[in-house]
Amino acid sequence: MNRLDFEGRHAVITGGATGLGFAIAQRLLDSGGSVTLWDRDLAAAEAAAQRLGANAKAIAVDVSDAAGVAKAVQATLALRDAGGVVDALVNSAGITGPNTSVDNYPVDAWRQVINVNLTGTFLCCREWVPHLRERPWARIVNIASVAGKEGNPNASAYSASKAGVIALTKSLGKELSGTGVRVNSVTPAAVKTAIFDQMSKEHIAFMLSKIPMGRFGTPEEIASMVAWLCTEDCAFSTGATFDLSGGRATY
Repeated sequence: MNRLDFEGRHAVITGGATGLGFAIAQRLLDSGGSVTLWDRDLAAAEAAAQRLGANAKAIAVDVSDAAGVAKAVQATLALRDAGGVVDALVNSAGITGPNTSVDNYPVDAWRQVINVNLTGTFLCCREWVPHLRERPWARIVNIASVAGKEGNPNASAYSASKAGVIALTKSLGKELSGTGVRVNSVTPAAVKTAIFDQMSKEHIAFMLSKIPMGRFGTPEEIASMVAWLCTEDCAFSTGATFDLSGGRATY
């Protein structure tokens, strides 16, 4: 594994207690940085931070709650050393919702998926941008999905939410293009994490059948790309979408 340069930098990672968020945190720590894990499950976040070591902290936050996100920003800054700053935001928190057709999709479940995946990403960006904009350079990376490009059957809310994340990334990237903030997204195909527990076996098999490489991605593969997008080396890309789909998406 090559060592990326995140030396002395700090990242906030939503959904950081498990799955992709945890893998991204580990890669950024291995690259010389420190992290704050945001997760709605404080016990899980604290346990994850303990496993990651002294350079990881944990804060409980529901990313779909505007007041809670604003409070978590202040709590995160308070955890930093005097004058400490945040250099990167990785929006990884997400849920899948049920696997069913549009005409059977529960309205409450639709709202929950949109609130967590899309509105949560918006709220975190909204609260962190004023801070990040003051930095000489800063990075925002949003975890979208190949489903946001193609639309998966029986996953309409998830697909719609991730399409929204891609569009939000493009808009915000353009808004901040005159600053030191770069805003990008990644679009993984299915990655075998605990989120699979929210999906039907049929839907998991469908997703695998669409990947030309014939396997699921690994959290470490996603973390490698995300970590690079958090570094100063990613200097001329903003509002962009980076494919991590094993050949499924070609645009």
